Amino acid sequence: MRFQGTLLRNGRHWLAEVAVFDALTQGRTRTDALDMISDWFETMLGSTSASVRAIAVTRTEFEVVAADAVGMISLLLRRQRQKSGLSLADAAARLGASSRNAYARYEQGRTVPTVAKLDELLKAVAPDRDLLVGQSRAA
Repeated sequence: MRFQGTLLRNGRHWLAEVAVFDALTQGRTRTDALDMISDWFETMLGSTSASVRAIAVTRTEFEVVAADAVGMISLLLRRQRQKSGLSLADAAARLGASSRNAYARYEQGRTVPTVAKLDELLKAVAPDRDLLVGQSRAA
């Protein structure tokens, strides 16, 4: 599973951002910035076995590659919910569920959503945003 990111020169540093996760890091070089964003994802996934790489596609674009698709989906849902300022109970209520566990199981990776369900979950926690799916350019 891959997610698009952007690299931007900011003075003497490079910024690496993956907007859909609200993730931003910096490094003195492009390589440092890519290493830092990989580390950010590994830390956020909370697993010592999580393997995440940031692959440069162009001078200003990269892709985050992760073998743990379930973990990345869980992280995406959590970050989008937090970005919207919602609690687990709020997210569940927006889905029409009476228990926060109905939503929490997706964030915890205990239940893997279908594409249609993922769309429904994202619309519940971020109704004003759409997730753009594109084709990878990295090899």
